[in-house]
Amino acid sequence: MLDELALFVSTVEAGSLRAAAEKASMPAPTLTRRLQKLEQHLGCRLLHRSARRMTPTREGWQYYELCRPLIHSLQQATAKLDVTLHEVSGLIRVLAPTDLANDNLAPAWISFMTQYPEVRLELELNNYTQDLIGSGADLAIRVGAQPDSLLNMRKLGQSKAVLLVASPGYLAKNGTPESIEALKQHDLLISTPLSTWSMRHRQSGESVSWQPQGKFCVNGVYLALQAALAGLGILFCPESLCHNPLQRGELIQLLPEWQTSSREIYAVWSQQQYVPARVRALIEHLATFCQQNPLLMV
Repeated sequence: MLDELALFVSTVEAGSLRAAAEKASMPAPTLTRRLQKLEQHLGCRLLHRSARRMTPTREGWQYYELCRPLIHSLQQATAKLDVTLHEVSGLIRVLAPTDLANDNLAPAWISFMTQYPEVRLELELNNYTQDLIGSGADLAIRVGAQPDSLLNMRKLGQSKAVLLVASPGYLAKNGTPESIEALKQHDLLISTPLSTWSMRHRQSGESVSWQPQGKFCVNGVYLALQAALAGLGILFCPESLCHNPLQRGELIQLLPEWQTSSREIYAVWSQQQYVPARVRALIEHLATFCQQNPLLMV
């Protein structure tokens, strides 16, 4: 009925059935049938029709005056929504892991904002998995398997293997562990979400997994990495975050025969029919960025 109502308002404003049909891109007989359907639904005649002219009845004029502002308001709202869905502008709220967002993805946020200056970007950083729908965020960046079937997702890249690392100064003072068991005699630096240390031996296939007691514990890898660089202990750290210190010799990899698997990085969002252009643009930007970054590319 709403479509017929919009056609009625348009017909009155056009002044003739032919002009209204052309504006609606439909045959005049089709327009006439739909207007008749509206009249049947209302139980009154809205238009006087003749071969040459069309004029509203008294009830038609009354109905037109009541409905015209509603139809125009709806059309304006639809136009605004069309802008929201198709122009890269407006607010994007994103949930993301603290360390990944602050380190590897930091250039991506900057380049996105530079490319799309009409966007407002709000990042909420947390190393715990938050409720995307309950938070009201548009998008979340997550690492690892995503079992939530209520969310759409796209793989952006991957976080490389997690390594055991320590500074040369720490190893010179405390010795280098030669086995997993020997780690328990050392000062360990624990960060969440990597509070469980799980590894597999490259040759034997033996697996170990435990939650070590640490000398220093923090809910973020970045600060724990600074502690490792300062010689406070041994850290279980993603290669993507400690790659540069390893390259510079500020950290040394320990027990390289023990490995972890790479973990996928996903963009996830709620299952809805339409995703605003600004959110789609950010997903594409992050995917392109990850595939151009050797530390994150699949």
